Amino acid sequence: MNMDTEYNYKVVRQFAVMTIVWGVVGMAVGVLIAAQLVWPALNFDTPWLTFSRLRPLHTNAVVFAFGGSALFATSYWVVQRTCQVKLISDKLAAFTFWGWQLVIVLAAITLPLGLTTSKEYAELEWPIDILITVVWVTYAIVFLGTIAKRKTKHIYVANWFYAAFIVVVALLHVVNSAAIPVTLTKSYSAYPGAIDAMVQWWYGHNAVGFFLTAGFLGMMYYFVPKQAGRPVYSYRLSIVHFWALIAVYMWAGAHHLHYTALPNWTQSIGMVFSLILLAPSWGGMINGMMTLSGAWHKLRTDPILRFMIVSLSFYGMSTFEGPMMAIKTVNALSHYTDWTIGHVHSGALGWVALVTFGAMYYLIPILFNKKEMHSIPLINFHFWIATIGIILYVVSMWISGIMQGLMWRAVNSDGTLTYSFIESVERMHPFFFIRFLGGVLFLTGMLVMAYNVYKTITVKKAA
Repeated sequence: MNMDTEYNYKVVRQFAVMTIVWGVVGMAVGVLIAAQLVWPALNFDTPWLTFSRLRPLHTNAVVFAFGGSALFATSYWVVQRTCQVKLISDKLAAFTFWGWQLVIVLAAITLPLGLTTSKEYAELEWPIDILITVVWVTYAIVFLGTIAKRKTKHIYVANWFYAAFIVVVALLHVVNSAAIPVTLTKSYSAYPGAIDAMVQWWYGHNAVGFFLTAGFLGMMYYFVPKQAGRPVYSYRLSIVHFWALIAVYMWAGAHHLHYTALPNWTQSIGMVFSLILLAPSWGGMINGMMTLSGAWHKLRTDPILRFMIVSLSFYGMSTFEGPMMAIKTVNALSHYTDWTIGHVHSGALGWVALVTFGAMYYLIPILFNKKEMHSIPLINFHFWIATIGIILYVVSMWISGIMQGLMWRAVNSDGTLTYSFIESVERMHPFFFIRFLGGVLFLTGMLVMAYNVYKTITVKKAA
């Protein structure tokens, strides 16, 4: 039987493979720029290899190329399986694949050339923004249209999360990217000064909240119960988790702008909603963890499940740390320091990447009609080297960041600063090296995964 006659698996296969490819590319760029902070000569005095140009390339590649491809792949898989219908249009689904890859390639060309709006996670210039909008609206039509013609009465909770992620990201992108074009490669934001900052961080934090959280929670709610072989712990909790999360997340972005020109009340609202966010976030983490009730022994032998459960623990840690860092007094120390970098990467590497790895290890053998992955020991190796890499990365940035914050605010008895800025940079050097080492380990795991996936796809044995 050809699986593609019943469901459209072709587009899932394409996005799954590109998830691995872009994972390698995005993480390799990350390791290079981490190395540049340790050894600045590694930019080779070449403008398009400088940290300032490669850093947005790294964030776009890991968030939108690696993470985005994973979300397209898993959402197309989950919506077909749980609604028991094929995607409403194979042609539109194919357009989302090729359109999204074109966006990524254009980003990889323009960002190193220095063509940028300079807005965090929204650096791409206006013609690419229009292409993103067209692809994303098509994605919404395919996904929501498939739900509309479902054969099941019920809409499974994973689809609620995916749908929220698709709809909200469309809203965020269109509003934040509003710009006045000057030339084909240059535009200016439609918003003035402080309003631009507010709109940008409403977008920026919700890109984290919906792209990197809601979308991947959709993944978690499908693949954790599947891999554990048990129903989700509490279906009622999953619905409460969903509505609480999407009601609260939208209002937290102002915590990126404490002690700035933003009105004080706006900063306080951002802080309060960030603190409230702890409850739904931990509700979701507990729900995922408790799905293993009665099946904890599987963690000893199942490395795929291990990826998923450790990713949930990182989700729990990151969503505790985020609200804590949003408290103004804590933020006075943490703001602009490496602590923020550590927080972002505990979420990005620990939560987003690990749950993606677990989902891909589950999907790849099924998609390519194989019994299992080529090598289970290599999955085990990937799990441990990735976990050690994350810990080195995150802990070094926590220590470096808190040290930075304390050095910046240290004053002598006469009110002068105790340390010059360059002294704080010197003290950070060993921590930059440890971060680079953590990145190398994480990238090594990604390369091991790429090899394992390649061997799985090309091996002749069918399931």
